[in-house]
Amino acid sequence: MSTEVASGLVRWRVPLSWALGLLALVLARPTPVSYAVGLGMAALGEALRLWSAGHLVKGKGVTRSGPYAWTRNPLYLGSTVMGVGFCVAARSWVLLVLFGGLWLGVILPVVRTEATRLAELHPQAYSEYGKAVPLFFPGLGPCREWLYEQEFDWTRVRVNREHRAVLGWLGAALILGVKMFAVG
Repeated sequence: MSTEVASGLVRWRVPLSWALGLLALVLARPTPVSYAVGLGMAALGEALRLWSAGHLVKGKGVTRSGPYAWTRNPLYLGSTVMGVGFCVAARSWVLLVLFGGLWLGVILPVVRTEATRLAELHPQAYSEYGKAVPLFFPGLGPCREWLYEQEFDWTRVRVNREHRAVLGWLGAALILGVKMFAVG
């Protein structure tokens, strides 16, 4: 993938996700069961994102503690679980297929591009990390050597602006709930 395409995907991943979210509001046909199950999944995804954000120190090397001891991309994994959860909550196969396309066409290439960039910036550390921890889907257990390398810090959650994702989650949950009661 060219550098220009990769940087474009990085820039457009959030707006494309929001566009899919807005389309979800139109296509959503939630039921109490789909809403409860989907919101539970989405909450797990956001919890993973919060945990990840509390460990992530951008621009200071390779973060390997907390969820980063299981997967090199826990923020994207959390976003994926959250996205699938909202598709379930919305009870829409069309949204699930579109989300799959977003994941394959944008998220997966961004994950690979960021891995390449980190490998270039921190060749020794990232090489060692990449051999021990899977790129996206978690392994069977954490790399215990790094699990507690640094503690979770709420300040990092704020610095990494995870409150925005929490607000997005709350907004989507509220709107899907309103739509469920308005349609049902």
